[in-house]
Amino acid sequence: MGRLTILALRIVIVLAVVGSVGVQIRMMPLVWADLEGTEDRIRVLLLGILILGIMTMQVSAVCVWRLLTMVRRGSVFTPAAFRYVDVIIGAIAMASLLTFLLAILLAPGDVAPGIVGLLCGAALVIAGVVLIVLVLRALLTQAVAREIEAQQLRSELNEVI
Repeated sequence: MGRLTILALRIVIVLAVVGSVGVQIRMMPLVWADLEGTEDRIRVLLLGILILGIMTMQVSAVCVWRLLTMVRRGSVFTPAAFRYVDVIIGAIAMASLLTFLLAILLAPGDVAPGIVGLLCGAALVIAGVVLIVLVLRALLTQAVAREIEAQQLRSELNEVI
């Protein structure tokens, strides 16, 4: 991965995190105010789902940043990378669950059934992303195994020489 690509991705990550923090600070109080008149339990649940949903993106962004650092250093094909990939998988799974929970929460209300259906479909698609990242994790596992094997072969060759 080239330096320009890493720089561009880091810029996108910074903008996304700064924007999401801005949304949490500025928009969440406005959402709370807009939900006035709604049952307090539902109000808290909706706001909690929104805040946790934003946090899943923030956690994923931090992990991608750490993986980019590993790529730049040439150490991404080590067991240390699994920690970040596993956290990303968990965050995406949580986003899927939160989306489905939002659909369930909105279903008995005055929300159109089509919106609830779209949210259920979005939860399914997000769960599909978890499966894609799991496949990529399996590829990383194979690459790490090959890297370890190559290091062992190099050390054996150095002993022979």
